[in-house]
Amino acid sequence: MTGLQKFQANFTKVAGKIAANKFLLTLRDSFIIVASTSMIAGFAIMLQNVFIDPVNGLIFGKQGLQLGRMIAGSWSAWEANGFCKALQNFANLIGLVSNGSLNVFALLLVVIFANTFSRKYYPKSKEHMTDVLYSLGAFFICLPWNFSYTPTGSKKAIDVLNYIDTSYLGTKGVFAALLISASAVWIYNKMLSKNITIKMPDSVPPAVARSFESLIPGTITMGVYIILTGLSTTLTGETMPALLLTLLQKPALAISSTGAFAFVSQLTWSLLQWFGIHPTSIWGPIFGLTWNINDTQNMLGQAHHIYSTLFMNFATIAAGSCSVAPVLAIKLFSKRIAAKKISNIALMPAIFNISEPITFGLPIIMNPIYFIPWLLCQPVAFYIGLFFTKIGFIGPIVNNVPWTVPTLISGLLYTGSIKGLIVQAVIVFVCTALYVPFVRMDNRLNPDELMDKMAKTVAE
Repeated sequence: MTGLQKFQANFTKVAGKIAANKFLLTLRDSFIIVASTSMIAGFAIMLQNVFIDPVNGLIFGKQGLQLGRMIAGSWSAWEANGFCKALQNFANLIGLVSNGSLNVFALLLVVIFANTFSRKYYPKSKEHMTDVLYSLGAFFICLPWNFSYTPTGSKKAIDVLNYIDTSYLGTKGVFAALLISASAVWIYNKMLSKNITIKMPDSVPPAVARSFESLIPGTITMGVYIILTGLSTTLTGETMPALLLTLLQKPALAISSTGAFAFVSQLTWSLLQWFGIHPTSIWGPIFGLTWNINDTQNMLGQAHHIYSTLFMNFATIAAGSCSVAPVLAIKLFSKRIAAKKISNIALMPAIFNISEPITFGLPIIMNPIYFIPWLLCQPVAFYIGLFFTKIGFIGPIVNNVPWTVPTLISGLLYTGSIKGLIVQAVIVFVCTALYVPFVRMDNRLNPDELMDKMAKTVAE
């Protein structure tokens, strides 16, 4: 076995073990489920900002077709127009989707993570939703039930008591949601395993019996978080979500906002793919705790993070760095009959950013000829997008676009501007060019077209 083969075998073994880790799988599955609501909200916000917004949208606004000015005669007349106001009201109504998804992201995560954690770690549990019930109770016990509010026009803050600080139901409460729900499920099931329960006669209906069985373990679980909340507020002056935000979430977000984190994530993303390991199995949970939070804050207008999974999708996946670019390069420059046929089959899926037909069909996976362009295209595409963002050509990505939207069109929707389409066009051109020398190398090393001609000559 050569040194490269040993490296491939060891790397695949280690990465496979990480990807198969039960806790990481629990995190990944939970974020994937919760992401469905975020995608709906992102789609609604995209409609709101890109198409319906009467002032800044692509249809009526100054950045697009400017139909508003054409309808009313001037921008001032358009803003006073009844149709403009109706569009604005409609846009505001669509924005309410955020209240049922992004603004309660942590709360949704408690429910989903507790249920997923219970099913993976305690598959023999009689009722997984009971675990969710006590996880929710623990989370609400730990939440801050007071906050300071400064009224408009006032310089003095008012202390509001007996009302939840709802900011911890959103992105600020993600770490608290995960740690509290996981530990609550563990404590509750630990008590059940010790048989610290109320046993009911067999004649009692099963649902009623399970409710009584959960009373003592549930009471102990809730009691633990009452004690922890008391200790946290007494010793630090902060409730547990606020303390966890300070100790864990803020440092994690700070690290994820660095160039080093971005570089490592993009390079290893394509490296894992080349070895046939889906990168989301490893990076999904990490992004869930970092860049996904940035996504939510960007969509809600709470921040303007450059580094986010939305930006990564815009600059790499939706820009066709791993689908459109290799297909175009092979289709235009390959002389191999087999490669040409595969590129013809892979073209339509590649248009919708599906890379599997080309990566597994050619294959690119584990193919040393295409290792360098495959490894480089993801970070190169990412940094091209970053360059255009840094110089102000495009702004931070705030719209959540389905990843299957075709390249160039997705650039338009992600940014709400023709400039996003231009950036993706540059990425496609550069990434395609990166593949060309290696396609020509493949022509020389695997000249199946010449072999076919020789075979026909011999047959004749």
